[in-house]
Amino acid sequence: MLKDITLGQYFPGDSVVHRLDARTKLVLVIVYIVALFQAQSWLGFGLVTLVTAGCVAASRIPPKTMFKGVKPMLFIIVLTAMLNIFYTSGTPVLPGWIITWEGISRACQMVLRIVLLISGTFLLTYTTSPIALTDGLEMLLNPLRRLHVPVHEMTMMMSMALRFIPTLIEETDKIMSAQKARGADFETGGLVQRAKALLPILVPLFVSAFRRADELAVAMESRCYHGGEGRTRMKQLRMGRADHIALFLGAAFLAAMIALKRLGL
Repeated sequence: MLKDITLGQYFPGDSVVHRLDARTKLVLVIVYIVALFQAQSWLGFGLVTLVTAGCVAASRIPPKTMFKGVKPMLFIIVLTAMLNIFYTSGTPVLPGWIITWEGISRACQMVLRIVLLISGTFLLTYTTSPIALTDGLEMLLNPLRRLHVPVHEMTMMMSMALRFIPTLIEETDKIMSAQKARGADFETGGLVQRAKALLPILVPLFVSAFRRADELAVAMESRCYHGGEGRTRMKQLRMGRADHIALFLGAAFLAAMIALKRLGL
């Protein structure tokens, strides 16, 4: 299960999506999320699905990788579907049943919305390196500096968090394998027993995380790191023709979704 968590991973490539400016992709992700929550009918969900499939195809990210990102969320997806099936009023599927056709339709739409939300947002980290993501986010939030908001420090922390998610997952997997080799059992017993069985994992994981944080702090201090003041970037972000076209298409997509919602389609 841990190996299926792909949040924070970057898959290098030379696709159209990879070459887009990080700022463009950040704005498009926001547009995508807003447009997704405008979908209220199957026509709207179908349009969002086509756009998502097109973006995935353009990024050349294997569909198997996208499904891996959804797999850890299966519990939430199933729970959401069950709640919508059993607690949505309408026409019963069979006389006397609490399951309604409206509940089934709403459950399918909610599941599709969650899957599309995960796929669309994960595509950002899959196609954007942590450094480019940090630089793009910092440049977008630059106006907040006038309000004395520590923009550089905030974006740096977010970048480090994304960077170390795969590392911590790998570390957790190694600790679990080592504990299983010593006879630890994480799959049997009740909820309390399983929680107690996690202690041999959490303690060394926290120790390892604090050790890595301390080593990172020492390394940054040794290189005289003191925040964003006076710092330069090795790779400058520049928006080209493809970015302007992508932003125009994103705006058109959002306008289409809003129009579908207003028309009730």
